[in-house]
Amino acid sequence: MPSVLEKQGLYAQLAKKLGLEEKEADMKEWHNNVNKIVQPKGKPLRIAVVGKYIAVKDAYVSVKEALVHSAAANNSGLEIGWVEATDLEKDPDTAKILSSYDGIVVPGGFGERGVEGKIRAIKYARENKVPYLGLCLGLQLMVIEYARNVCNLENANSSEFDKKTNHPVIDMLPEQHRISKLGGTMRLGAYECNVKEGTIAYRAYKSDKVSERHRHRYEVNPEYVKEVENKGMVISATHPKGVVEMVEWKEGFGIATQAHIELKSRLETPAPIFVEFMKAAKEFESKKSGTS
Repeated sequence: MPSVLEKQGLYAQLAKKLGLEEKEADMKEWHNNVNKIVQPKGKPLRIAVVGKYIAVKDAYVSVKEALVHSAAANNSGLEIGWVEATDLEKDPDTAKILSSYDGIVVPGGFGERGVEGKIRAIKYARENKVPYLGLCLGLQLMVIEYARNVCNLENANSSEFDKKTNHPVIDMLPEQHRISKLGGTMRLGAYECNVKEGTIAYRAYKSDKVSERHRHRYEVNPEYVKEVENKGMVISATHPKGVVEMVEWKEGFGIATQAHIELKSRLETPAPIFVEFMKAAKEFESKKSGTS
């Protein structure tokens, strides 16, 4: 769009209207970034977005754009496969649906529908070392999958989906339970978090403090943090009050964030974790095709 507006002489018109000095806009960096999308040097990376609102593509437009930005940052082409989570629940052969992809993204969402399909996708990614990125609900389900299949906590779940679960590894925090109005229990807007050195998150941000935008009400239950850590899950970032913000697998590339990091991604400043994810997908594709 900036390129189109430039060709239409928008700046000259604005400068004239506002009494500004007319000069040529420096669009070199922008054009370079756009060219990486239009004419990427690397072969297309196939990324599966496993969602529950696939029929409405605009539901994931910010995720799509963040993937485009991060692919450009890695000089790679991009092919997004929109995978309906409920299809993974119907078909037990997860590999048949996901084996052709170089990376798997599980984005946010509300409600129980499609949750078990997303968990299957996460389990497939972990066991087959396919690069994985979880966003908001994608973090919660990553913890649930790990609790069930690595920590052996039978039927571990979120209290959002199963209020009677014996292992509510995802739950509202105690102080949230005291709030009567549903909207008041949501964590909205920007929150700061502390990033642990030596993690994927730290490698991405190159900083031990970051701020990202949130929109959710359920969190990792603090009562289960030590248990999943003892079995190898990495808590790579926490809120200053100790609430879990990011988690990772110790082996392979798997990271998830409670925040919606896709919302701040721009072509000229792509979301750092998306860039690392796409880099991992590029390495995975090279190994798979034997070109590394």
